Amino acid sequence: MASRTGKTRMARKIRKARKGKARKRKEQNKGTTPKFPIHID
Repeated sequence: MASRTGKTRMARKIRKARKGKARKRKEQNKGTTPKFPIHID
């Protein structure tokens, strides 16, 4: 049986890895370059 400390450490690691997944996926799909007008001079 895993120790309580081990479980806690693993849970924290998993939570940390999951943070920002939605944002990362959204940026990957949409692209991270900001929209800007293209001027042809």
